[in-house]
Amino acid sequence: MQQITGKKILVTGVTGWVAGPLAESLATQGNTVYGAARFKDPAQRQPWHDKGVQTVSIDLEKGKLDEVPSDLDLVLHFAVAKSSNFDEAFASNAHGSADLLEVAANQSDKLSFFHCSSTAVYEPKHGEARKETDLLGDSHRPMPGMPTYSISKIAGEVLVKHTAKRLGVPTVIARLNVPYGDAYGWMSFHLMMMERNIPVPVHVDQPTTYTPIHADDINRSIPYLLSYANTGAEIVNWGGDQLVSIEDWCEEMGRLTGIVPTFNPTTATIASIVPDLQKLHDAGFHSSVDWREGIRRQISTMRPELLKN
Repeated sequence: MQQITGKKILVTGVTGWVAGPLAESLATQGNTVYGAARFKDPAQRQPWHDKGVQTVSIDLEKGKLDEVPSDLDLVLHFAVAKSSNFDEAFASNAHGSADLLEVAANQSDKLSFFHCSSTAVYEPKHGEARKETDLLGDSHRPMPGMPTYSISKIAGEVLVKHTAKRLGVPTVIARLNVPYGDAYGWMSFHLMMMERNIPVPVHVDQPTTYTPIHADDINRSIPYLLSYANTGAEIVNWGGDQLVSIEDWCEEMGRLTGIVPTFNPTTATIASIVPDLQKLHDAGFHSSVDWREGIRRQISTMRPELLKN
Protein backbone atom coordinates (compact mmCIF):
# COMPACT_ATOMS: atom_id res chain seq x y z
CA MET A 1 0.00 0.00 0.00
CA GLN A 2 1.23 3.50 -0.82
CA GLN A 3 2.77 5.31 2.11
CA ILE A 4 1.49 8.70 3.29
CA THR A 5 2.97 11.71 1.52
CA GLY A 6 2.09 15.34 0.86
CA LYS A 7 -0.19 15.59 3.91
CA LYS A 8 -0.49 18.00 6.81
CA ILE A 9 -0.31 15.78 9.90
CA LEU A 10 -0.49 16.27 13.65
CA VAL A 11 1.16 13.53 15.73
CA THR A 12 0.39 13.71 19.45
CA GLY A 13 2.58 12.25 22.17
CA VAL A 14 5.61 12.89 19.98
CA THR A 15 8.03 12.64 22.91
CA GLY A 16 6.82 9.09 23.56
CA TRP A 17 8.18 5.79 22.33
CA VAL A 18 5.84 5.09 19.43
CA ALA A 19 4.85 8.52 18.14
CA GLY A 20 8.35 10.02 17.98
CA PRO A 21 9.87 7.61 15.44
CA LEU A 22 6.63 7.71 13.45
CA ALA A 23 6.62 11.52 13.24
CA GLU A 24 10.24 11.53 12.16
CA SER A 25 9.54 8.93 9.48
CA LEU A 26 6.53 10.84 8.13
CA ALA A 27 8.57 14.04 7.95
CA THR A 28 11.04 12.29 5.61
CA GLN A 29 8.19 11.23 3.29
CA GLY A 30 7.26 14.72 2.10
CA ASN A 31 4.65 15.52 4.75
CA THR A 32 4.25 18.62 6.87
CA VAL A 33 4.41 17.11 10.35
CA TYR A 34 3.52 18.75 13.65
CA GLY A 35 4.62 16.99 16.82
CA ALA A 36 2.50 17.67 19.88
CA ALA A 37 3.41 17.27 23.53
CA ARG A 38 3.32 19.46 26.63
CA PHE A 39 6.84 20.82 25.89
CA LYS A 40 7.12 22.52 29.27
CA ASP A 41 10.83 23.00 28.61
CA PRO A 42 11.36 25.00 25.37
CA ALA A 43 14.71 23.25 24.90
CA GLN A 44 12.81 20.03 24.18
CA ARG A 45 11.57 21.47 20.90
CA GLN A 46 14.80 22.03 18.99
CA PRO A 47 15.73 18.36 18.49
CA TRP A 48 12.38 17.82 16.77
CA HIS A 49 12.85 20.85 14.54
CA ASP A 50 16.22 19.39 13.56
CA LYS A 51 14.36 16.23 12.45
CA GLY A 52 11.93 18.22 10.32
CA VAL A 53 9.05 18.04 12.82
CA GLN A 54 7.38 21.30 13.81
CA THR A 55 6.33 21.40 17.47
CA VAL A 56 3.09 22.47 19.12
CA SER A 57 2.23 22.46 22.80
CA ILE A 58 -0.98 20.76 23.93
CA ASP A 59 -2.20 19.56 27.31
CA LEU A 60 -5.13 17.16 27.02
CA GLU A 61 -5.80 17.01 30.74
CA LYS A 62 -6.15 20.79 31.01
CA GLY A 63 -7.88 21.24 27.65
CA LYS A 64 -5.01 23.34 26.26
CA LEU A 65 -5.50 22.87 22.52
CA ASP A 66 -5.06 26.38 21.13
CA GLU A 67 -1.91 25.42 19.18
CA VAL A 68 -3.62 22.63 17.20
CA PRO A 69 -2.97 23.59 13.55
CA SER A 70 -5.84 24.33 11.19
CA ASP A 71 -6.60 22.60 7.90
CA LEU A 72 -5.09 19.26 8.93
CA ASP A 73 -5.42 16.21 6.73
CA LEU A 74 -4.71 13.75 9.51
CA VAL A 75 -4.36 13.48 13.27
CA LEU A 76 -2.38 10.52 14.62
CA HIS A 77 -3.28 10.53 18.29
CA PHE A 78 -0.80 8.65 20.51
CA ALA A 79 -0.66 10.85 23.61
CA VAL A 80 -1.56 8.93 26.76
CA ALA A 81 -1.51 9.54 30.49
CA LYS A 82 -0.59 6.73 32.86
CA SER A 83 -1.78 8.42 36.02
CA SER A 84 -2.91 6.45 39.06
CA ASN A 85 -5.63 9.07 39.58
CA PHE A 86 -8.85 8.27 37.72
CA ASP A 87 -9.89 11.91 37.30
CA GLU A 88 -6.55 12.75 35.68
CA ALA A 89 -6.58 9.62 33.51
CA PHE A 90 -10.12 10.26 32.26
CA ALA A 91 -9.37 13.94 31.63
CA SER A 92 -6.41 13.07 29.40
CA ASN A 93 -7.24 9.72 27.81
CA ALA A 94 -11.00 10.14 27.38
CA HIS A 95 -12.19 13.75 27.54
CA GLY A 96 -8.95 15.09 26.07
CA SER A 97 -9.04 12.68 23.12
CA ALA A 98 -12.60 13.68 22.23
CA ASP A 99 -11.78 17.38 22.65
CA LEU A 100 -8.77 17.02 20.34
CA LEU A 101 -10.91 15.38 17.66
CA GLU A 102 -13.50 18.12 17.89
CA VAL A 103 -11.00 21.00 17.81
CA ALA A 104 -9.17 19.55 14.81
CA ALA A 105 -12.43 18.78 12.98
CA ASN A 106 -13.76 22.29 13.53
CA GLN A 107 -10.67 23.64 11.76
CA SER A 108 -10.62 21.23 8.82
CA ASP A 109 -13.25 19.82 6.47
CA LYS A 110 -10.95 17.04 5.20
CA LEU A 111 -9.79 15.53 8.49
CA SER A 112 -9.20 11.86 9.22
CA PHE A 113 -8.48 10.79 12.80
CA PHE A 114 -6.34 7.88 14.02
CA HIS A 115 -6.79 7.00 17.69
CA CYS A 116 -4.20 4.70 19.26
CA SER A 117 -5.87 2.54 21.86
CA SER A 118 -4.53 -0.65 23.42
CA THR A 119 -5.23 -4.35 23.72
CA ALA A 120 -5.21 -3.51 27.43
CA VAL A 121 -8.96 -2.96 26.97
CA TYR A 122 -9.61 -6.71 26.64
CA GLU A 123 -10.57 -9.19 29.32
CA PRO A 124 -7.67 -11.65 29.02
CA LYS A 125 -8.53 -15.24 28.14
CA HIS A 126 -5.41 -17.38 28.21
CA GLY A 127 -4.69 -19.13 24.94
CA GLU A 128 -7.47 -17.44 22.95
CA ALA A 129 -6.93 -14.57 20.53
CA ARG A 130 -9.13 -11.56 21.28
CA LYS A 131 -11.33 -10.29 18.43
CA GLU A 132 -12.43 -6.67 18.20
CA THR A 133 -15.91 -7.71 19.31
CA ASP A 134 -14.76 -9.71 22.36
CA LEU A 135 -15.37 -8.90 25.99
CA LEU A 136 -13.64 -5.85 27.41
CA GLY A 137 -12.09 -5.83 30.86
CA ASP A 138 -9.68 -4.30 33.36
CA SER A 139 -6.60 -6.28 32.33
CA HIS A 140 -4.03 -3.81 33.71
CA ARG A 141 -5.44 -3.43 37.24
CA PRO A 142 -3.00 -6.05 38.68
CA MET A 143 0.01 -4.22 37.19
CA PRO A 144 1.72 -2.00 39.81
CA GLY A 145 1.21 1.68 39.01
CA MET A 146 -1.41 1.17 36.27
CA PRO A 147 -4.80 0.95 38.03
CA THR A 148 -6.53 3.39 35.64
CA TYR A 149 -5.03 2.37 32.32
CA SER A 150 -7.49 -0.18 30.91
CA ILE A 151 -10.60 1.65 32.06
CA SER A 152 -9.47 5.07 30.85
CA LYS A 153 -8.50 3.61 27.45
CA ILE A 154 -11.96 2.05 27.16
CA ALA A 155 -13.50 5.41 28.05
CA GLY A 156 -11.31 7.08 25.41
CA GLU A 157 -12.57 4.70 22.73
CA VAL A 158 -16.19 5.39 23.68
CA LEU A 159 -15.82 9.17 23.56
CA VAL A 160 -13.80 9.16 20.34
CA LYS A 161 -16.36 6.90 18.66
CA HIS A 162 -19.22 9.13 19.84
CA THR A 163 -17.47 12.32 18.68
CA ALA A 164 -16.52 10.85 15.29
CA LYS A 165 -20.13 9.84 14.65
CA ARG A 166 -21.49 13.18 15.82
CA LEU A 167 -19.09 15.20 13.65
CA GLY A 168 -18.88 12.81 10.70
CA VAL A 169 -15.09 12.45 10.86
CA PRO A 170 -13.55 9.31 9.30
CA THR A 171 -11.84 7.64 12.26
CA VAL A 172 -10.06 4.41 13.09
CA ILE A 173 -9.34 3.12 16.59
CA ALA A 174 -6.26 0.87 16.60
CA ARG A 175 -5.75 -1.41 19.59
CA LEU A 176 -1.96 -1.71 19.87
CA ASN A 177 -0.38 -4.77 21.48
CA VAL A 178 3.35 -4.56 22.42
CA PRO A 179 5.34 -1.92 20.49
CA TYR A 180 9.12 -1.95 20.47
CA GLY A 181 11.96 -0.59 18.38
CA ASP A 182 15.71 -0.28 18.13
CA ALA A 183 15.75 2.26 20.96
CA TYR A 184 12.73 1.40 23.10
CA GLY A 185 10.55 -1.38 24.37
CA TRP A 186 9.32 -3.46 27.29
CA MET A 187 12.16 -5.90 26.58
CA SER A 188 14.78 -3.31 27.53
CA PHE A 189 13.38 -3.14 31.07
CA HIS A 190 13.46 -6.92 31.31
CA LEU A 191 17.10 -6.88 30.21
CA MET A 192 17.93 -4.42 33.00
CA MET A 193 16.21 -6.76 35.47
CA MET A 194 18.20 -9.70 34.12
CA GLU A 195 21.45 -7.76 34.62
CA ARG A 196 20.57 -7.24 38.28
CA ASN A 197 19.42 -10.82 38.90
CA ILE A 198 15.86 -9.61 39.46
CA PRO A 199 13.29 -12.25 38.46
CA VAL A 200 11.14 -11.04 35.55
CA PRO A 201 7.41 -11.07 36.39
CA VAL A 202 5.36 -13.41 34.22
CA HIS A 203 1.75 -14.40 34.72
CA VAL A 204 1.00 -17.67 36.51
CA ASP A 205 -0.90 -18.68 33.35
CA GLN A 206 2.20 -19.23 31.26
CA PRO A 207 3.41 -18.54 28.66
CA THR A 208 2.81 -14.78 28.88
CA THR A 209 2.28 -14.30 25.17
CA TYR A 210 1.78 -11.20 23.01
CA THR A 211 2.21 -10.10 19.39
CA PRO A 212 5.04 -7.51 19.53
CA ILE A 213 5.39 -5.15 16.58
CA HIS A 214 8.62 -3.36 15.66
CA ALA A 215 8.75 0.39 14.95
CA ASP A 216 9.54 -0.31 11.29
CA ASP A 217 6.29 -2.22 10.95
CA ILE A 218 4.37 0.31 13.04
CA ASN A 219 5.34 3.00 10.55
CA ARG A 220 4.49 0.78 7.57
CA SER A 221 1.12 -0.30 8.94
CA ILE A 222 -0.46 3.15 9.39
CA PRO A 223 -1.91 3.41 5.84
CA TYR A 224 -3.41 -0.09 6.17
CA LEU A 225 -5.08 0.83 9.43
CA LEU A 226 -6.33 4.12 7.99
CA SER A 227 -8.04 2.18 5.20
CA TYR A 228 -10.62 1.26 7.86
CA ALA A 229 -11.34 4.87 8.87
CA ASN A 230 -15.04 5.70 8.74
CA THR A 231 -17.52 7.87 10.61
CA GLY A 232 -18.44 4.89 12.79
CA ALA A 233 -14.86 4.81 14.10
CA GLU A 234 -13.87 1.28 13.10
CA ILE A 235 -11.87 -0.70 15.68
CA VAL A 236 -8.88 -2.75 14.45
CA ASN A 237 -6.39 -4.86 16.43
CA TRP A 238 -2.76 -3.91 15.85
CA GLY A 239 0.29 -6.10 16.34
CA GLY A 240 2.95 -8.20 14.67
CA ASP A 241 2.33 -11.56 13.05
CA GLN A 242 4.44 -13.64 15.46
CA LEU A 243 3.32 -14.96 18.83
CA VAL A 244 6.08 -14.24 21.33
CA SER A 245 6.08 -14.55 25.11
CA ILE A 246 8.00 -12.62 27.75
CA GLU A 247 9.70 -15.91 28.47
CA ASP A 248 10.71 -16.20 24.79
CA TRP A 249 12.25 -12.76 24.47
CA CYS A 250 14.06 -12.98 27.81
CA GLU A 251 15.56 -16.34 26.79
CA GLU A 252 16.62 -14.82 23.47
CA MET A 253 18.22 -11.85 25.25
CA GLY A 254 20.00 -14.38 27.43
CA ARG A 255 21.29 -16.21 24.36
CA LEU A 256 22.61 -12.95 22.89
CA THR A 257 24.21 -11.66 26.07
CA GLY A 258 24.98 -14.69 28.19
CA ILE A 259 22.84 -13.29 31.03
CA VAL A 260 20.53 -16.05 32.25
CA PRO A 261 16.97 -14.86 32.99
CA THR A 262 14.91 -16.00 35.94
CA PHE A 263 11.15 -15.62 36.21
CA ASN A 264 8.63 -14.82 38.91
CA PRO A 265 5.20 -16.31 38.11
CA THR A 266 2.62 -14.03 39.75
CA THR A 267 -0.92 -12.72 39.45
CA ALA A 268 0.35 -9.17 40.11
CA THR A 269 1.15 -8.56 36.44
CA ILE A 270 -0.60 -8.41 33.07
CA ALA A 271 -1.91 -11.71 31.77
CA SER A 272 -1.25 -12.77 28.19
CA ILE A 273 -3.30 -10.79 25.67
CA VAL A 274 -3.11 -12.01 22.07
CA PRO A 275 -5.12 -9.97 19.56
CA ASP A 276 -6.81 -11.59 16.58
CA LEU A 277 -5.20 -9.77 13.63
CA GLN A 278 -7.51 -10.97 10.85
CA LYS A 279 -8.86 -7.49 10.07
CA LEU A 280 -5.36 -6.05 9.81
CA HIS A 281 -4.32 -8.93 7.57
CA ASP A 282 -7.45 -8.50 5.46
CA ALA A 283 -6.26 -4.96 4.72
CA GLY A 284 -3.09 -6.49 3.28
CA PHE A 285 -0.62 -5.83 6.10
CA HIS A 286 1.79 -8.37 7.55
CA SER A 287 4.76 -7.54 9.73
CA SER A 288 8.25 -7.94 8.29
CA VAL A 289 10.70 -7.67 11.21
CA ASP A 290 11.33 -11.05 12.81
CA TRP A 291 11.18 -10.70 16.58
CA ARG A 292 14.62 -12.26 17.12
CA GLU A 293 16.18 -9.79 14.71
CA GLY A 294 14.25 -6.99 16.42
CA ILE A 295 15.64 -8.00 19.81
CA ARG A 296 19.17 -8.17 18.42
CA ARG A 297 18.79 -4.71 16.88
CA GLN A 298 17.47 -3.31 20.15
CA ILE A 299 20.38 -4.62 22.19
CA SER A 300 22.86 -3.52 19.49
CA THR A 301 21.45 0.01 19.72
CA MET A 302 20.79 0.36 23.44
CA ARG A 303 23.31 -1.95 25.10
CA PRO A 304 25.90 -3.04 22.54
CA GLU A 305 28.45 -3.78 25.25
CA LEU A 306 26.29 -6.68 26.43
CA LEU A 307 26.35 -8.62 23.16
CA LYS A 308 28.55 -11.70 23.34
CA ASN A 309 29.82 -11.18 19.77
